[in-house]
Amino acid sequence: MALMPFAWMRGLSLWLRPLRGLVARGWLRESDVDTWLALLHPALRLNRVMARVVARQWVADDMLALCLRPNGNWRGAQPGQHLQLYLQRNGVRLSRSYSLTALHADGSLEIAIKRQPGGRVSPYLLEQLAVGELLELGPVHGQLCWPAAAQGVLLLAAGSGITPLLGLLRAALAQGCSAPISLLHYVREQGQRAFVAELQALQGQYSNLQVRWALTGADAVDTELQGRFRAEHLQAVADLSQRAVLSCGPAGFVGQVQQWWQGAGGHGELQVEAFTPPALSADISLRSVRLGFARSRQVAQADNQRSLLEQAEALGLKPAHGCRQGICASCTCTLLSGVVRDLRSGALFSEPGQPIRLCVSAPHGDVEIDL
Repeated sequence: MALMPFAWMRGLSLWLRPLRGLVARGWLRESDVDTWLALLHPALRLNRVMARVVARQWVADDMLALCLRPNGNWRGAQPGQHLQLYLQRNGVRLSRSYSLTALHADGSLEIAIKRQPGGRVSPYLLEQLAVGELLELGPVHGQLCWPAAAQGVLLLAAGSGITPLLGLLRAALAQGCSAPISLLHYVREQGQRAFVAELQALQGQYSNLQVRWALTGADAVDTELQGRFRAEHLQAVADLSQRAVLSCGPAGFVGQVQQWWQGAGGHGELQVEAFTPPALSADISLRSVRLGFARSRQVAQADNQRSLLEQAEALGLKPAHGCRQGICASCTCTLLSGVVRDLRSGALFSEPGQPIRLCVSAPHGDVEIDL
């Protein structure tokens, strides 16, 4: 049983400064201090951000919103960013990246989690994690931001790509944004339209907001659109060429948006974020390569098509990772020898000692990394 209420967690952070100084000087070990602090309350830590689950709400058939209240070590975030979430499962520390859908004035925050069939984290969070339990939060990342000076904004989302855009939209409307805003969300079927009740309510409340959905795996009804993204879906968007565009979704969807934007002249600002690795360029032929993992003392035959993260996992290694899209840097390792290719840009990197991100790096030839 905790010896103090969770409400004290935020205020106690200032009182821990002397202990942080002792740890910094090497007079105490942080792990020992955390062990004693946890006896007072499981969420009390010297530097680590622990957060209590205060609410759960299903916002789609396959998506759950979690409201979290962090302890006093939380340093805040910006709408549109995402954070690392850590938990222990069967003695293994797992990490995943989730977008912030809301930042509340009382210090609590909201993330939304989409079910990933066969996943190691999302099924547990959706089906077993209970109100009152604790999670550890890591750093925040992400560059998406609201284009405050734009004459109009177009938000294009696919699947769980709605989550960072919703966080930005909520904040912009709350701050009085009056520019025209159009949101188009692509999902396979109606039950995957996340936050649909709230978005419809916001559309009724704010005359400058237009929200539509497109179904890619079922027949459209009412005002819904049908099929994958194409320019015809934007015919109802007024002054389209003057709008700033923000897009988030799988790499293929984001790539389609980028091609449309470039073909349309690209007059307004474009911001994109993909949550899956980009597809391999068709002009790169398959070939076998040798992968060496120095610290694991493993050498294996692999290929030049898949990311280093995927291939390491296929060999039974468990490198740290988070977003799997090259943003959070959790999977950063050191390149010891060889050449790797950035899956996003196609650029080649070969300098020994260079940090590389495993999730968006593929071997271009024989490679050895410090893993």
